[in-house]
Amino acid sequence: MHSYRAVVTGASSGIGAAAVRRLVAAGWAVTAVARRADRLEALAAETGCSVVVADLTVADDVDALAEAVRASGPLHALVANAGGAIGTDPVAEARAEDLAAMFDLNVLTAQRSIAALIGSLRAGAVERGVADIVAVTSTAGQVPYEGGGGYNAAKFALRGLLGALRLELAGEPLRVVQIAPGMVRTDEFALNRFGGDEERVAALYAGVEHPLTADDVAETIVHAITLPQHVNLDEVTMRPVAQAAQHKLVREPLRVREA
Repeated sequence: MHSYRAVVTGASSGIGAAAVRRLVAAGWAVTAVARRADRLEALAAETGCSVVVADLTVADDVDALAEAVRASGPLHALVANAGGAIGTDPVAEARAEDLAAMFDLNVLTAQRSIAALIGSLRAGAVERGVADIVAVTSTAGQVPYEGGGGYNAAKFALRGLLGALRLELAGEPLRVVQIAPGMVRTDEFALNRFGGDEERVAALYAGVEHPLTADDVAETIVHAITLPQHVNLDEVTMRPVAQAAQHKLVREPLRVREA
């Protein structure tokens, strides 16, 4: 069987690391990209993936990633997962520097990665018949909420960027897929957002039956890129059953109501 190649950004933990594991298990050759070399080395030892240590907010690192990918041959999928949230300040009290950092982390890392790897993806589309650009967005990019203004703004922007990209690539065998998770419980996302406050993290998930896991999102990513080549999942919104909407979260066991 031909081994197709994928690049996964933000691969040192959470959804990115889970996507690497799922893709390798599905027979893909995967290059994991992140800033933390020790995490990538452990992931490589576990899965056999290759790694590129890179900070995608740094132009030279992006150029080095592009060169490493080109040297290995055609690329068949990019999973643009790098991102993150900083704080929960109201818009009127937030620091502009935090908003700028979130825009860089969530929007510009995706744009830089796409721009740097589009040639390799086109070569992969010639070889495979299709190539995929999959970005992990968020329901925060669909519905705003209090305390989320900066993160909402970044994810709304990423959603718009990808929508424009899909239109611009129309006519080419290149699929642009957005995976927009709601509540996902991972090791680091909320902890980083809340500045390491473990009590706030515990309160966020308190009573919620089965938040999504990183592996749930990774499974959806792999499903999207292994569908028949004429099928494009433009945007997949996924939430735990306990989260009926951004503002409707059930914090008690799920049960069937009596008739």
